[in-house]
Amino acid sequence: MTITEKTYLPEESELTVQEVPLGTPYLKAGAFHLGKVCEAENNEFMLCRIETGDPRACLKEGKEVTSCSLNFFKKIKATCASEFTAYAMCIERSSPQMRYAPCRKTQAAFDACVQENMNLSRPDYGYHCLPKIHHTDRPKPAEEKPAWMESSKHQKLAELPDDFPRKYQSWGAATPSRDHLGGL
Repeated sequence: MTITEKTYLPEESELTVQEVPLGTPYLKAGAFHLGKVCEAENNEFMLCRIETGDPRACLKEGKEVTSCSLNFFKKIKATCASEFTAYAMCIERSSPQMRYAPCRKTQAAFDACVQENMNLSRPDYGYHCLPKIHHTDRPKPAEEKPAWMESSKHQKLAELPDDFPRKYQSWGAATPSRDHLGGL
């Protein structure tokens, strides 16, 4: 994205939010439950980013994701702090790659605590890979046609007769392979 003097940049106060003050092992330890709890907020943010193509348009949604994450970890701290810390420390000390496999016992203790106190079960394997439909209240952005579609040359393409050949096999391909040269 090219920035000019006419480009709107948000003020620093608009961008400043309280960050999640946790390191990698703690984020990895809570990742599966966090993904399930904050799924709607995260999907809304990602949909906004993809549809608009402009991260400035999604500041509100991004703040909601951060707020949801903060609230989730505050609840974890209030209900399962010791199990969560043990699991995160195990992940940190397990290997340089912070693998989950050596920490199944501490994971089971953390999952049981979260299930008991927050009534939140660990998502099944592959849950976050399943296709889901996200419903939103945000209006769909209007598609803008490129300027070349309004040109007189583009309008002439619509005037071509119906029997005009539309397959361009004879044009060939820009590869060294002779298999794709069509009728040349």
